[in-house]
Amino acid sequence: MESHYTKRPFLLFLSFTVLLVLIRADPDPLQDFCVADLGATVVVNGFPCKPASGVTSDDFFFAGLSREGNTSNIFGSNVTNANVLSFPGLNTLGVSMNRVDVAPGGTNPPHSHPRATELIILLKGRLLVGFISTSNQFFSKVLNPGEMFVVPKGLIHFQYNVGKEKALAITTFDSQLPGVVIASTTLFASNPAIPDDVLAKAFQVDAKVVALIKSKFER
Repeated sequence: MESHYTKRPFLLFLSFTVLLVLIRADPDPLQDFCVADLGATVVVNGFPCKPASGVTSDDFFFAGLSREGNTSNIFGSNVTNANVLSFPGLNTLGVSMNRVDVAPGGTNPPHSHPRATELIILLKGRLLVGFISTSNQFFSKVLNPGEMFVVPKGLIHFQYNVGKEKALAITTFDSQLPGVVIASTTLFASNPAIPDDVLAKAFQVDAKVVALIKSKFER
């Protein structure tokens, strides 16, 4: 039978773990809403609240996802963001959405969202969706309308139109501002630029190949 003294270290560890989880948890909202004041000069982790006296119904309304995106670009896709920057009523609510339009053969290129898990639901067309885990395992599915796929937080993923018509997907996030890191533009179109020698070594190619790729993203 365990003694009182042998149980104490475990109980102390358990108490510390519970306390750590509570400390790290987001606080509950202290008001009904906190519409973002995007023009505020005060910098916080998020956005300050707009005075309640200036809040209107329009602050809780966003029509941007009703409009088809222009896919006439190098990737053949368009992402319309409904995050706190375009929809201030989302401030402090921990949710956001995107509309993703993808032309036949187009792709929403490999990217990641550092601050959110993504849930994809396909409304139209056929999309190959997939992500790569930290153990370098590839998980993917071809989605048909009404089907869903989830991408864990921070992992690189993509959508690719394998159908014959334009595809339309809605993606949802558990963050008001998920952030996005597009692999190709991040590496080959950063400002200032990553040295060619670094990229050549990383991808095991000649520096001329790196220069050629960078030229594709010049504006």
